[in-house]
Amino acid sequence: MDAVTDGLIDRVYEAAIVPELWGETCDLISAEIGGFSTALITVAPQGALRWVCSPCITEQMAMYQASGLAERTERPRRGLELAPGSFMRDIDLQTMEELQNEPLYTELLQPIGLSWEMGAVFLEPSGAMLIFSMLARTEDGPFDENAVRRINTVKADLARAAFMSTRLAFREAQTMAQSLSTVGLPAAVIGDRGNVVAMNDRMEVLAPRVMTTASDRMRLADAEANVLLSSILETLRLDKAPKVQSIPIAAQIDAPALVLHVVPVKRNARDIFTRSYALVVITPVGQVGPPDLKVICGLFDLTRVEARVAQELTKGRTVEEVALSLGVGRETVRSHLKSIFAKTGVSRQQQLVLLLSGLGQSLAG
Repeated sequence: MDAVTDGLIDRVYEAAIVPELWGETCDLISAEIGGFSTALITVAPQGALRWVCSPCITEQMAMYQASGLAERTERPRRGLELAPGSFMRDIDLQTMEELQNEPLYTELLQPIGLSWEMGAVFLEPSGAMLIFSMLARTEDGPFDENAVRRINTVKADLARAAFMSTRLAFREAQTMAQSLSTVGLPAAVIGDRGNVVAMNDRMEVLAPRVMTTASDRMRLADAEANVLLSSILETLRLDKAPKVQSIPIAAQIDAPALVLHVVPVKRNARDIFTRSYALVVITPVGQVGPPDLKVICGLFDLTRVEARVAQELTKGRTVEEVALSLGVGRETVRSHLKSIFAKTGVSRQQQLVLLLSGLGQSLAG
């Protein structure tokens, strides 16, 4: 194994620990085999697709995800059947006639001068598929057999590094949930399969009002709230609900009313291995004063000015009083309030005050 490959292995394991390096690492993989670009794609059991790639094909990967081409190609499944966990060329998986009619090529790659692919598919224990895909320019012709042999000598390292990233992401999810305990908030992290990846101690003590099923799904004792939670998580999993959404949970004789917040985990192409897509946070409802600005900003993705407006309203001030306090016009405050409503999932000022007062109570406890 030559020095170039040794350097590639070093970088692959470095990227396993620092996900931001995967883009550059994709370029190194491409250079190793004489290709144009490399992409890493994960496909969850339910079909959710995430990716990271060489910077030069970022636009094409976004189009690939949005177009539904992933569902129209049989290549990954065929690769799993013929050579699971090994790199193969497109010309070894499909006939030339099939390649000429392959939508991935005709609709996406050939228009930008790319016509050849080599790749491998690995299965995670969770059932997710991890796909490495390398592309070559049309004029360069198919990858040669030497390129296949070279990349297959490091296939175990590539797979191992990817699996390492997955395990580290799980630990990050646990840390995310536990860190909210320090500010008094029950929290759970929801994974790509809709399962509870991690839950902190404060969330666990809310059972049986909030619990997990045998299949690790979150379940609420309040039937109406549970139906709403399931619907929100499903739309969020499909990337159709990018805003924070809140669910009221009725009070019981010996327990206060709760507000459950479903907070989207921000995604980008570089967090391919962070398999959580939502943070569920619960706050008890109570009138005990305003919460900390940092908590408001972090939970609801508010700007600092929006958080300040929300905090002032929680103190019982009117829109006019908030405008005077901040030195801005009433319409400016109303504009901020409209944005706050959208991000917190409420529609009235009274609901907002109750919601944020619950945060204050949680912090006070």
